[in-house]
Amino acid sequence: MKIGELSRATGTNIETIRYYERIGLLPEPDRTAANYRSYGDPHRARLTFVRHSRDLGFTIEEIRSLLDLSDDPERDCSEADRIASRHLAQVEEKIAQLTLLRDELTRIVGRCRGGVAADCRVIEALGDHRHCESAH
Repeated sequence: MKIGELSRATGTNIETIRYYERIGLLPEPDRTAANYRSYGDPHRARLTFVRHSRDLGFTIEEIRSLLDLSDDPERDCSEADRIASRHLAQVEEKIAQLTLLRDELTRIVGRCRGGVAADCRVIEALGDHRHCESAH
């Protein structure tokens, strides 16, 4: 398939496909006699893996490591578990930070009484961190 077909089949931007080729996440395809890229099912499967991994928030380097593991099916999967567990811990930390941020913003917005900007509690809180209840 041509790059446009691969793009449509995986929902991946053409420039992103080329980028993944340049950085080695996706092997360069064969070329046709007219010098068009010619992708096969292994390219589609690998690109789907990369896209899904990116959607889950894995970094390029984490994906590279996971692909290395995937390319050697006889290897122990403990490294994949370690990578995913570390990523999960990072996601949980981010959720905790976002929860604090949401709670603080809810409190700030709840203090708003309307009126003029000079008396606005939102502007006051944004201008002076001492009005906040948490270290967000």
